[in-house]
Amino acid sequence: MRSFLSGKSQEEMDNENKHSLNVRINMFFFGTFIIFCIVIVRLAMIQFVEAPTLTEKEANQNTKNIPLPPDRGNICDVTGVKLAYSKPVQSLYITLMKDYNKTTDKGKKNRSEIENVAERMAAAFKQLGGQKAKAMTKEEIIEAMDLESKRDNGYTPRRIKMGLDQKEIQYFMEHKSDFPGIEIIEETLRLYDPDTVSVQTVGYVKSFKRTESLKAYDKARQESKDGTKPDETYMKDELVGFDGIELSFQDELRGKNGYKVMSISSANIPEEVVDIVPPVKGNDVWLTIHKEIQMKTEQAIRDQLDWLGTHAVSGKTHPEAVTGYAVAMEVDTGNVVAMASIPDYDTNIWKTGAASTADFDKLKGNYQNGAITPLSSGKSKHGFDSAVLLGSTIKPLSVLVGLNEKLFTTTTTYNDTGITYFGKEQKPVRNSGGHAYGFFRTPADAIEKSSNVFMVDMVGNSLYKKFGNSGVGVWDRYMKEFGLGVSTGIDLPREYLGTIDYRPAEGKKNTIGSPQAALVYASFGQGGKYTPLQLAQYTATLANDGERIKPQIVSKITDASGKVVKQSKREVLNKVKLDPSYWKLIRRGMNTKVDEAFAGFPYDFARKTGTSQQDAGRDGLIDNGVFIAYAPRNNPKLAVAVVIPEGGFGASSAAPVARKIFDAYDEVYGLDGVPKKQLQNQSAGNEAEKAKGAKDNTAH
Repeated sequence: MRSFLSGKSQEEMDNENKHSLNVRINMFFFGTFIIFCIVIVRLAMIQFVEAPTLTEKEANQNTKNIPLPPDRGNICDVTGVKLAYSKPVQSLYITLMKDYNKTTDKGKKNRSEIENVAERMAAAFKQLGGQKAKAMTKEEIIEAMDLESKRDNGYTPRRIKMGLDQKEIQYFMEHKSDFPGIEIIEETLRLYDPDTVSVQTVGYVKSFKRTESLKAYDKARQESKDGTKPDETYMKDELVGFDGIELSFQDELRGKNGYKVMSISSANIPEEVVDIVPPVKGNDVWLTIHKEIQMKTEQAIRDQLDWLGTHAVSGKTHPEAVTGYAVAMEVDTGNVVAMASIPDYDTNIWKTGAASTADFDKLKGNYQNGAITPLSSGKSKHGFDSAVLLGSTIKPLSVLVGLNEKLFTTTTTYNDTGITYFGKEQKPVRNSGGHAYGFFRTPADAIEKSSNVFMVDMVGNSLYKKFGNSGVGVWDRYMKEFGLGVSTGIDLPREYLGTIDYRPAEGKKNTIGSPQAALVYASFGQGGKYTPLQLAQYTATLANDGERIKPQIVSKITDASGKVVKQSKREVLNKVKLDPSYWKLIRRGMNTKVDEAFAGFPYDFARKTGTSQQDAGRDGLIDNGVFIAYAPRNNPKLAVAVVIPEGGFGASSAAPVARKIFDAYDEVYGLDGVPKKQLQNQSAGNEAEKAKGAKDNTAH
């Protein structure tokens, strides 16, 4: 029988239905097989691949890592004198053993219990401290406990008081059962040499919780929140570097965290210590700074500032000169043996990780390192900072530019009339004091006499005539090759690169005027402001015949056992290749008269004074004292740069400071390689032996 609609027999239709059913059954079993395979593979992945991670996650749900901060390493001078070190102190901590949060039912029930503990703590502090000491109040203790866990997790120990005295330690150890959750933990204060040795270079510390303004700790803050690296996790009260060496060598000084593995209940309450991983002490950082030279440098600046307030320079006293800066850098190694920024302060105000408002207000900006960062002390009448116009100290480089660009030769003569003119408007430029120096046999005379008009005619104007507006770029290239307007490379934070007035910032007008005016003023030191460290590196580059080396502030790093883990070495940043005759002429020309400051100085030395003028508004142009020098002239050992803002002529304000720095270095190291202190000790010993011998002969 056939179907009327399909034309198929009943048997054919039954066979088709049977085949369709078989297909569906096969599809079902195949799908089931695929799903079963996926499940098997997933179980295998969990069992053999993800098991360790899942086990760790499970364990972490029941345990927490409590960081134990390491002892911070020391910062020493080059001889090992400790300029920054950590002192152990005992602190009282409490770990909350119950829920005391007043927003929960359990917390409300337990609240009176913890308040009673705080009240008894306050009473103990008051009794143990006597009448003189200001004891913590109950309210202050409850605030430190952070009962609502606004600052810390419930299982994190809370610091109640840092630096317990012996009576307090004994009392809380004996009454530990009366104060559930308390423990005495050893921490450290960060102490600094009371002689305030190079304090802005050494830097200071703050509590980690106060580092929000520093991008340097962004990663550390994130990792500390994640808790994924317990040996690197920071505690909120841990002391960390905030400036200077303390900041730039934070990783070396800090060491490695330890941590306690603590089992935690479902209510986030600690139960017991599962394991303890001890911390690793930080490394010691040894500076290139020599304490004796540094202190004599600082004192030389202080003495000079006092002198300037009572003795006339440039025809008047300079009571406004209240700041001074100096850098002394070895020519052959790059080691910075002194870096001074005066006024300074006592870094110990930050020993606990925070300075009081009253102490901080007294600083008036002096906590910054004026040797590398523009700094106004807040006391100066005009507020000039440490980055000043170079004045005549630029003239050795101006002559080098002129020589190398073939604007003149080493034998070019010149007649200095005391005045010259430039531009369409014929603007005048005069020598300091209007002096007309007359005939110059060579460009070296122009450096020695400090001729502005030579620099204008032979360098500034000539560069413009040769290169047009592009001359500014030519000038800028030379400046940077000698370290002016670029980083010196020193391992210190917040280094300022300078203010370049001869080349306007993008989108801004040149503050000097036309490109020609920019080159003219820059040629005699009125086109850029640079830091004392940049000046010192520039001076060392002149002494090294164009080899610019990195200023080294750290000599070595040692571990807790005293093993050297890193040693600094001489680093050449770039080399300016010029004709040897050019360097010879520059060395001869750096012969500015400073007879008064350097009377009796036993070495021939190269030097250049500078008196950069700065606009003081209604008071007109004010002179800043600048001085650079290296000694000895033909076998340079030490380069020195000194800046005295508002100090008047550099020969009278800055040069006397440099003289004392050279003398201090000669005593310790010897400008000729023989320490004079050593010779004096030998001489004293010989005299003592002679005296002893004479006495013995008399006795016989």
